[in-house]
Amino acid sequence: MLLASISAAGLVFGVGPAGASAAAPTPVANVVRSCAAPVAPGFASCMALMRTDLVQGGRTASAITPNALPSGFGPADLQSAYGLTGISGSAGSGETVGIVDAFDNPNIASDLATYRSTFGLPAANFTKVNENGAASPLPSTDVGWGEEESLDVDMVSAICPNCHILLVEASSATIADLGASVNTAVALGAKFVSNSYGGSESASETTSDTQFYQHSGVAVTASSGDSGFGVQYPAASQFVTAVGGTSLARASNARGWSETAWSGAGSGCSADESKPAFQSNVATNCARRGEADVSAVADPNTGVAVADTFGTGGTFFVFGGTSVASPIIASVFALAGTPTAGTFPNSYSYAHTSSLNDVTSGTNTRRCRSGVLCKAGVGWDGPTGNGTPNGTGAFHA
Repeated sequence: MLLASISAAGLVFGVGPAGASAAAPTPVANVVRSCAAPVAPGFASCMALMRTDLVQGGRTASAITPNALPSGFGPADLQSAYGLTGISGSAGSGETVGIVDAFDNPNIASDLATYRSTFGLPAANFTKVNENGAASPLPSTDVGWGEEESLDVDMVSAICPNCHILLVEASSATIADLGASVNTAVALGAKFVSNSYGGSESASETTSDTQFYQHSGVAVTASSGDSGFGVQYPAASQFVTAVGGTSLARASNARGWSETAWSGAGSGCSADESKPAFQSNVATNCARRGEADVSAVADPNTGVAVADTFGTGGTFFVFGGTSVASPIIASVFALAGTPTAGTFPNSYSYAHTSSLNDVTSGTNTRRCRSGVLCKAGVGWDGPTGNGTPNGTGAFHA
């Protein structure tokens, strides 16, 4: 199976089996970014990648069968892959998972209902507000960010169907508006907030940390990026759980699944964030914050089923990107229960590495010269962090 990585120009390339290098990457035309790259520092892009080869007539009609490979993993697949099938049927009840995105998707509630009914999930407990926490006025619409919203709410549904989903729509794709939306989600009771977006680092990001992302007792997750080796913000924040990406496949092992580092997963050493204490024994070639902390499926070639009708004319599509991984991890945190007051949950996995699936192969750059920061191996590594969920044991204090 080919892994997908993305160049600065936004093209997707096949790079061969995990860990292998190719003489010349071959463009693959079946994956497109939902959102354009950030226009300037202080702006962010969503991390959703959509497969175009699994829809009939371009983006105009659905061609996937839920839960059937290769057309997108569904809830049963993801719960099986991450050791969540034995979780209590009431797990997540009373918990609110916040989703922060920019702009409005007017079809989000009906598409969410389609996803959940298709996969036999109960009706959603769903709320949508603007960045000020009000039901109206909602921001202007945007198809790409609308796809991201559909992806995010479906992944929360897949992992924590009993959770209340709170979608906070920022007025724009600036870190200022998106960060304000994180504050709103927390103010409205979310103890878990997923951010499937990112932009470049800047010297001012530590100010953004304290303004928007420093919420003790709240699990704030963020996508590590879809362009391979390199750091993005807010995943780089020392207060955020940076979520990397993997390629996920069925296997004939005891787990029933295998994972390698996805070649598009962001990772590296922050230029601006101090090294948190919980990373004192990892990323020893990085004097600052290392990215990522944990990971989940992100490769669009092993992507997930998503219901989306806004601007597409279809119903179901297959998505990848670390946009998939961030809401998955936020929802696993929710299954584990409310975080301990006064703690930052991005530290939790470092104390519970035995409760994770260690991902030990794959790389996110053709020539990995930074060792553990760009190449998967035993223990912590940049592209996959400490590993992927194996139940909820690594997601509580």
